Amino acid sequence: MSYLKLPILNETGFAIVDSYDQQADPREWDDLIYVDWKSSGDTRFAPLASAYGDIECDGFWNHTPPKTDKDGVWVPENVAIAPILTERARAFDTNIGRCRVIELQPNSYTDAIYNLHRDDNNRLNPEGTGWIVRAFFNLTDDAESVMLLREVKDDPSTETLVPLPAGAQVVIDTQRLYHSVWHRGDKPRYCLITSVESAPGLDSWISARNPKVHADSPALDADFITASQAEAEARHAARAAALLAQGKDPRFGDGTMAMSEDDEYGQEVMSEA
Repeated sequence: MSYLKLPILNETGFAIVDSYDQQADPREWDDLIYVDWKSSGDTRFAPLASAYGDIECDGFWNHTPPKTDKDGVWVPENVAIAPILTERARAFDTNIGRCRVIELQPNSYTDAIYNLHRDDNNRLNPEGTGWIVRAFFNLTDDAESVMLLREVKDDPSTETLVPLPAGAQVVIDTQRLYHSVWHRGDKPRYCLITSVESAPGLDSWISARNPKVHADSPALDADFITASQAEAEARHAARAAALLAQGKDPRFGDGTMAMSEDDEYGQEVMSEA
């Protein structure tokens, strides 16, 4: 038995839908309660829905009792501050897991390559149920910034760049695609990220918004790509060597940790098993 998946994501693993008028909404994210849930980049997160309604961002499987990334519990303190963002997250008419706003500081293309990762969305998810994907709503106007998507982590030829102006909306199978963001602005970028179960409600939401499964990617200079890829790989090698010198497993940081991706930009986010 396999999982129920959306056919529209079969070809590329993502669907870009019509943008909404983000400029008409208040900047609710400015007043949210953030936690210092760090990834490889300089980030903070403000949870709107967590495993049991607390202001924390850990994977749902790292709680007692553990559960899959579904049936998120709304965080009262932040929902009260951001009712419009909460309603946007609820608009899919399907099961929702983690939901939070991310704050990302400016970074480089090399940083984004280094931070490429796939999400562990479906741990404990029973087969025969809907596959969990993620919806991204860009809140700030980051017209020069892009989300990097790759089928193969270290192969730039498999890369797609998705522009991120205010109101951009994209649904991504982030357990299939390696992804990260190259934020070229001079101020923090904010984005609403929601774990969503593949189900008729999500399919209808996507279908009603003129979905595209290919992006109008900005062109990058080939030499720039090659140099940035080499620098990112050199960083990975240096990190692995440093961990090995400490007697640690480069995949997990140390023997007591298990990789548990829990954010959009983590290269290998660790949480206690």
